[in-house]
Amino acid sequence: MFAFKKKLEMPSAADALPGRATPIPTARDHFIFHRPLKGPYPQGFERAVFGMGCFWGAERKFWELGEGIHATAVGYAGGHTPNPTYEEVCSGRTGHNEVVLVVYDPSKVSYERLLKTFWENHDPTQGMRQGNDVGTQYRSGIYAFTPAQRQAAEASKAMYQQALKARRFDAITTEVLDAPEFYFAEDYHQQYLAKNPMGYCGLGGTGVSCPIGAADKQSAHA
Repeated sequence: MFAFKKKLEMPSAADALPGRATPIPTARDHFIFHRPLKGPYPQGFERAVFGMGCFWGAERKFWELGEGIHATAVGYAGGHTPNPTYEEVCSGRTGHNEVVLVVYDPSKVSYERLLKTFWENHDPTQGMRQGNDVGTQYRSGIYAFTPAQRQAAEASKAMYQQALKARRFDAITTEVLDAPEFYFAEDYHQQYLAKNPMGYCGLGGTGVSCPIGAADKQSAHA
């Protein structure tokens, strides 16, 4: 019980695992798009990072958006341990979240569209868990690379909170932070559900639509 409780509490920097100085090996290319996973990415393209539970299912939600998505990758962010392994993250002793990096062309897909995908495909009210997946690495989070992303994320959070409140859901627990360092996860985790179509995906949304999508759709057809 004590060990379980520790997995629900963020470790301090002093208590976190030491990690390592060099990155852990990962895939060279995206399994679906056949583009370099770590870049370089085309000029003018932007990055977004989201945590929404098990990163296998979360990554699929973004590559399935299709046009405008240049690459996706799973990794770890928001903790203390440099270059952590999957096993270390799962121990609850790194503070990292399982996250998805999305590289996208903002002229073809908006950040608001990514936010809509984020909000509608998990339950952001569950704290340190997502469904049956329990631990600090399953917390809901948006990690912004620019002030504009941060502003859009905060606005969408307030908007979605009102929609959830109307349906009697609890308060949103999503953390909205400036993007910390992103560490690429191991090769076998990248595009996992494309390599293993019958693999586990514990993601499930609330069934409540995020209003940001309606406004975004109207502007796209204006």
